Amino acid sequence: MAVQLHPPKTLHPVKGIKLAAVEAGIRYQGRKDLVLIEMSEGTQCAAVFTRNAFCAAPVHICRKHLAKTTPHYLLINSGNANAGTGDAGMQAAYQCCASVAEQTSCDQSQVLPFSTGVIGEPLAVNQFPTAIATALSNMAEDAWLDAAQAIMTTDTIAKGISTQIEIVGKLITLTGIAKGSGMIKPDMATLLAYVATDAAIEASHLQAMLQTATDQSFNSITVDGDTSTNDSLVLMATGQSGVSIDANNPQQTAQFQAALDNLLQQLAHTIIRDGEGATKFITIHVTQAESIETAREVAYTVAHSPLVKTALFASDPNWGRILAAVGRSKIAQLDVNKVSLYLGDTQLLANGMPAETYSEEKGQIEMNKEDITITIQLGRGDVETKVWTNDLSYEYIKINAEYRS
Repeated sequence: MAVQLHPPKTLHPVKGIKLAAVEAGIRYQGRKDLVLIEMSEGTQCAAVFTRNAFCAAPVHICRKHLAKTTPHYLLINSGNANAGTGDAGMQAAYQCCASVAEQTSCDQSQVLPFSTGVIGEPLAVNQFPTAIATALSNMAEDAWLDAAQAIMTTDTIAKGISTQIEIVGKLITLTGIAKGSGMIKPDMATLLAYVATDAAIEASHLQAMLQTATDQSFNSITVDGDTSTNDSLVLMATGQSGVSIDANNPQQTAQFQAALDNLLQQLAHTIIRDGEGATKFITIHVTQAESIETAREVAYTVAHSPLVKTALFASDPNWGRILAAVGRSKIAQLDVNKVSLYLGDTQLLANGMPAETYSEEKGQIEMNKEDITITIQLGRGDVETKVWTNDLSYEYIKINAEYRS
């Protein structure tokens, strides 16, 4: 039920990155569910992770390994999150890293493990060595789409974005894949996302650019307000293009940052368009705020309102629900006489009063669209932000009620 979303047609290979997706039988039968990504020597790596206190065992290990050394392999499984599994989960994740290390002669700390799926179930690792061996014999530069399909859980469509830009007359490639459909209010990224570029970027600069891009993409989406235990976003820079993005060169940095921002935002949008049970893609645009904190508080209050989300599903122009959500957002001294609301180009509220130009017919035209923009003008300053969400449908309840069955 994805909203105007189609599988990617082209995902450019990134020099210095090889991938393989194989069947490991972790939870799903007859489909690929394990991915191995190999990074060439000299690749720099940046990452952001969930802030959920019950973060999964792989997240703990990724943080530890990244603090120690530069990774060489990423190992990803779907079907089992290996979260809420205590010491046994930690040992299972370490065993997965050890299996890659033994078969590649790298150090165990150079392997980053990732898992997604059901929480609280033991991760059976006995099938991993064979699956890893199969993956190692099938590594290829053009396996991005296979990898995107293998990391899916409740996703209905594989998610990937690829772009190429020119800097100093040379071509730079950026390619990324992601998975996620529910438990999306990331507070860092999304469930799992992997992005690579062949630009050369020093690790601290790469991390700073990743955080900037994440804040206006994956940190600005929500399906249901729930933060996953496994959220992980990794950015790899192989340097194979021969183009170096230097922190001391603001022009090149700005060019690359813009491309990265756009790619991550597109990837984040695919998560919302494929949100569990989604039939509408909603942009909530808050303007005239005095701070980014105020703008985001209002945007998320509206985005998480079950009444607003169900009205959107029903295509019901009951804009009083939006007004009520804005009014209950936790911001000090909201002057309702300065607030204006819009659905698309149709004004609903003008300085706290129903707009004279509004009609139910105009509101209905906007609500019938699959892509809807709600604009909220606060009249408090010049700061603005955007948050992306979707509607709340019968299918969302069904998917989550039946996920373990």
